[in-house]
Amino acid sequence: MSAVVVASARVRRQRRWLAIAGLVVTVVYLIPVYWMLNTSFKEAGDIFAVPPDLVPLPPTVASYVNAVFSDADIARGLINSGIVAVGTTSVTLLIALPAAYGLARLRIPFLPVILMLFLIVQMVPSVNLALPMFVLFSSAGLVNSYAGLIIANCALAIPLAVTILRPYYLSVPTEVVEAAKIDGCNEFTAFWRVALPMSRPGMVTVTVISFLGAWGEFVFGLALATDDAIQPITVVLSEITNAYGVRWNDLMAVSAVIALPVIATFIFLQRYVVAGLTEGATKT
Repeated sequence: MSAVVVASARVRRQRRWLAIAGLVVTVVYLIPVYWMLNTSFKEAGDIFAVPPDLVPLPPTVASYVNAVFSDADIARGLINSGIVAVGTTSVTLLIALPAAYGLARLRIPFLPVILMLFLIVQMVPSVNLALPMFVLFSSAGLVNSYAGLIIANCALAIPLAVTILRPYYLSVPTEVVEAAKIDGCNEFTAFWRVALPMSRPGMVTVTVISFLGAWGEFVFGLALATDDAIQPITVVLSEITNAYGVRWNDLMAVSAVIALPVIATFIFLQRYVVAGLTEGATKT
């Protein structure tokens, strides 16, 4: 009995230390985010005050009014990033969902080689793909177009989506799919009516990852969108850095607006994303 009590106390101590370690790591990661928001609500003269103000008093929204809502370039960049992110997410789901099902359920020759290629593509830095894509897209007339940016982002998003979704389809019992076929479904309708609803957590995970990946992408936007009218917000932000110089409060206000969809997505969908990634990792 005493051994059980000692073991239980040891487990509680381990959980307590793990919780403290997790809290410390979380605080470290959130410090830059807090300082970005803190600086965006400060006057320019208060940014480098010694000692620094941990809370802006009085807070001001002048940077948001002047640098965000009154700047047409920022609005255009946000719209462009939204179009590219939604387009990338839609195309990724359209292709990756049936592709992952096919790789999980159908007899495909050289399947291990295909899966290895999906992993290799994810490891290639986007900067190494940008120049070949620029040459190819120039020939196809896709430079300075939404389609070109969407295709470029899909080149990285689709392999990752297939890698995440395939374990979900492998976990769908074969008996369920075969029963659907006996009831009149063909391979596609069995996928649509049976396998697809059972992979909903994976779909949410892929949707979030694809959208956020395209929203924050920078290299393809810089290489494939030389026209200001097409550039995503990440490229616009890099260009206005020189224009704003040391106006850090304005820069932080723009950065906060760019980060807003990312923060909102994880606040409302983080449990689906975490569940999707962990469940997918344990299904083989």
